[in-house]
Amino acid sequence: MENKIKHLELIQGIISRMANNSFLLKGWAITLVAAMFALAAKDSNNKYIILTYFPVLMFWILDSYFLSQETYFRKYYEEVRNKNEDNIDFSMKSEKIKWNIIEWAKACVSLTIGIFYGTIIILLIVVMYFL
Repeated sequence: MENKIKHLELIQGIISRMANNSFLLKGWAITLVAAMFALAAKDSNNKYIILTYFPVLMFWILDSYFLSQETYFRKYYEEVRNKNEDNIDFSMKSEKIKWNIIEWAKACVSLTIGIFYGTIIILLIVVMYFL
């Protein structure tokens, strides 16, 4: 049972790192948008707002990737949890679960990611309109 617990702890560590990375990306996205708003307001120049779209989209893509990886490892955690103690090999790859672009696309349009980054994009459009 000790091997199984250690393997589950390894997987849980990966899940925690993915969640932490996602949290940090959201913080960087907000910081970047706030800084660009300040620059745009100071110079009354909407070029700063236009420049903000690219990094926000990159943060959206990366955040979705981390969410899809987190989902993969949550499924893998369940798989390992249900394994027999004799079959624990400390592998981090599942034969049954495959990550693919469809899982990433689902993460892109998930409720939490879509609302967060969608709101930022809408806010950028509104601010650009008023500048």
